Amino acid sequence: MDKLNLKDFEWKILVRPLTIDDYDELRAMAEICFPGIPPLTREQLESQLTIFPQGQLAIEIDGRLAATASSLVLEYSANMEWHNWKVIADGGYIRNHNPKGDTLYGIEIMVHPDFRGMKLSRRLYDARKQICRDKNLARFIIAGRIPGYHQHADKLSASQYIDGVLEKAIFDPVLTAQLSNGFSVKGLIADYLPSDTQSCGYATYLEWINLDHVPGAKRRFHAVVEPVRICVVQYQVRKVKNFEEFAQQCEFFIDTASDYKSDFVLFPELFTTQLLSCVEATRPGHAARRLAEFTPQYLDMFIDMAVKYNVNIIGGSQFVIENDTLYNIGYLFRRDGSIGKQYKIHITPSERKWWGVNPGSRVEVFDTDCGPIAIQICYDIEFPELTRIAASKGAQLVFVPFNTDTRHGYLRVRHCALARCVENHMYVAIAGCTGNLPSVENSDIHYAQSGIFTPADIEFARDAIAAECNPNIETVIIHDLDFEQLRRHREAGSVQNWNDRRRDIYRVLYDEDGTAHNI
Repeated sequence: MDKLNLKDFEWKILVRPLTIDDYDELRAMAEICFPGIPPLTREQLESQLTIFPQGQLAIEIDGRLAATASSLVLEYSANMEWHNWKVIADGGYIRNHNPKGDTLYGIEIMVHPDFRGMKLSRRLYDARKQICRDKNLARFIIAGRIPGYHQHADKLSASQYIDGVLEKAIFDPVLTAQLSNGFSVKGLIADYLPSDTQSCGYATYLEWINLDHVPGAKRRFHAVVEPVRICVVQYQVRKVKNFEEFAQQCEFFIDTASDYKSDFVLFPELFTTQLLSCVEATRPGHAARRLAEFTPQYLDMFIDMAVKYNVNIIGGSQFVIENDTLYNIGYLFRRDGSIGKQYKIHITPSERKWWGVNPGSRVEVFDTDCGPIAIQICYDIEFPELTRIAASKGAQLVFVPFNTDTRHGYLRVRHCALARCVENHMYVAIAGCTGNLPSVENSDIHYAQSGIFTPADIEFARDAIAAECNPNIETVIIHDLDFEQLRRHREAGSVQNWNDRRRDIYRVLYDEDGTAHNI
């Protein structure tokens, strides 16, 4: 089998400024999304882009315009006509935009029907919340349509309909999404857009408060480091009938991680071996190569899920055949549609004996929207030199998918992960499998207690354990990691292992792409 080209599986997702060249696609999208409502004119878009280009955003997927959002800045006043779109948005021209204002007002957001269900609105709301933080704005106000109301208008008043949505008894395609993105309903606006027959002219008045706002400051004067939310999956392997059943189990955990707005979700090493339960049993070496045949489906499924659920996925690891050589590879599926991979570098004796796995030779550090990370597969975390190399390349968070059969094996992974945190002033997350696969040789029993670990110092959790699963049950843990705290610890912690290395008497030497390095 030839080496797979990851570009064939990647999506190209870009959150970018809206431009005048997008107008034709934008107009066509508006006519689909808002039937019966006159779309934005080219002159109105040109005015928005001239006056406040930072507030006009687009999401492009594989060259197509998938979603857009428009906004302006105003000075908040309780007496302002928030109920009147023509006044508050200047009829779409936003000539009333106030660069010195304290409130971001969302004019419009729309997602093309071909791309719905991919949480694109969350990406646009997050981008506009970041505008609030960058400009030290106090709040983000929107007037939201309730397009599902016309289906209930004969039985419910608009107020009763909104109460139903708030109580989760009714789903509204717009209001439900806005509530899930942190907005609260402050009021109901009648005759907001009389031409909006789906909403019967009504809109909700919603608000998001910027907790980073500093009253009186002209701009945000310090960098607020957002916590990074990690979801670790302790996964129970079980017999499956086909790949679709395996994918359904994976999607459940990814959906859960997304519901909790996780930035990363980590799966265990070779949890894909459960797929061997749905193929004819054979000797282990051949079985590993049979498992590798699922790799294209595995890549397609996980990159689709990363995009759909807006979460970066470390997809455990999977056997891959490249030029007739078997490797154990961990993949990073970014939520922007791109893919990275890390070969397992240290192969255990049982992997060589039973499966014939070959080692990789390079330590990768991956750029993500939450900073640089590394992946070290199981046995690799037991070699401190690899983590030292990753730390020298900027990694502050290492993900360790592991697969161990006994408590002794698990403890080797756990204790070494804790040591790497201390040595390199970093966080390490580990995820393993539970359950049994009687028909799969060398992957028949499992032991795991997955966790998220920190350096051992006063400012971190007791025992240097940020979060930990109960052993040998299928579950997840979710935890926020503070990288500003990590930076302060590295600079002024009780001990400074990284700075106090005796490089005058020892160093880590390694070769990469034919070039020698030492750290």
